[in-house]
Amino acid sequence: MTINFDGRVFRSISNSDGGDVDEDTTFHYHQQVDLVWATYSGGSVRLGTLIAKLGGDGRLDMRYQHVGADGAFKSGRCQSRAELLPDGRLRLHEQWRWTDGADGEGDSVVEEIRT
Repeated sequence: MTINFDGRVFRSISNSDGGDVDEDTTFHYHQQVDLVWATYSGGSVRLGTLIAKLGGDGRLDMRYQHVGADGAFKSGRCQSRAELLPDGRLRLHEQWRWTDGADGEGDSVVEEIRT
């Protein structure tokens, strides 16, 4: 499946305990060839950025960082697999883990929203 993330907007629909992203967090994605990046904010995240490489299998290998509403810096790694929904939107199934500022790991799902 060839995926173009450029201009897509996502919102969290589920997350494991210990994750900061929630239903009030919105992600704005961009893409150039196999390089994907996004900014995100909302809920318990003041501002975050992520950068990823898109693999030939459609998976994203990403690193993320953000400043929480409490002012704390956090960063981590995430592997994301895209699912194409019947209406053409994308749903991303993610496995993440903190690397700095917090401990733990989990699973989350973010889904494209129409703007």
